Amino acid sequence: MRTPKVFLVGLFVAGLAGCGTATAGEISSGARVPASESPSIEPSPSAEPSEEPTEPSAEPSEEPSEEPSAGPTETPDVTPSESVRPTPATPAPSVRPGRRGDGPAESLRKTGKAGVALTFDDGPDPVQTPRLLDLLAEQHVKATFCVVGENVAAHPDLVRRIVDEGHTLCNHTWRHSLTLGKERPEVIRADLERTNDAIRQAVPGAEIKYMRAPGGNFTKPFVSVAAELGMTSIYWQVDPRDWDHPAGETGEQHVAKIVDTVRQQVSKGAIVLSHDYQQPDTITAYEQLIPWLKARYRLIALR
Repeated sequence: MRTPKVFLVGLFVAGLAGCGTATAGEISSGARVPASESPSIEPSPSAEPSEEPTEPSAEPSEEPSEEPSAGPTETPDVTPSESVRPTPATPAPSVRPGRRGDGPAESLRKTGKAGVALTFDDGPDPVQTPRLLDLLAEQHVKATFCVVGENVAAHPDLVRRIVDEGHTLCNHTWRHSLTLGKERPEVIRADLERTNDAIRQAVPGAEIKYMRAPGGNFTKPFVSVAAELGMTSIYWQVDPRDWDHPAGETGEQHVAKIVDTVRQQVSKGAIVLSHDYQQPDTITAYEQLIPWLKARYRLIALR
């Protein structure tokens, strides 16, 4: 009478193994957990890839076949936490790592290097920008130009000259709206993309690695959208307020104010804010400042 007992035991074991196969199949076919689609805003320079250990490979004798299991005895011992464990998310490729600063909404105040960066906003200007470019070429200095989309569309030849002479471009929005950072993210994105499109229409394939908010009015959504578009947000450390012309101030006094302020505030790694759009006294001031700065600092364009 042993034969029926063995037969019944065998059927019972096979039935249990069949349940295990179904459970493993349900686990292994579970939906993958998607990586976060939210971009990281300017990761810290010290950020490293995730150190979370990768799941160790199973021993050869226990590794499940890529083909359907031939029988219940080959079913791997899988737990739900192992089968649906998501792969650690990696930063979006458009986000440039190591560019978080201590300016508004974590924009950059400094270059992160010893070099001093001269930045000029609001252009291109059909009169003052060529004057500035001539001066920079004469002094063998590279700078960063934060251009306004409307002016780019009006003077594409000057944008081409800026790039051809080795300077860096920065998106300064389409119309220099001081409140753009308070708009919805989709409005901010449309404005920045429109400006980038105008730049690239003038210079196909132009690199646009930086964004500066008009008036320095950075917000977290502003910085976040810029990062999604591959641009680091830059503030400044030195502001000579070259755009501010108090009543009664002469041109000579204005030039002296710019020169004195930059000399007093500049230090290694500073980002210096100035304007080329409709600011003739600024260009005159830099005729004095650039030789003085070159004697003390390495002048660089942001890269």
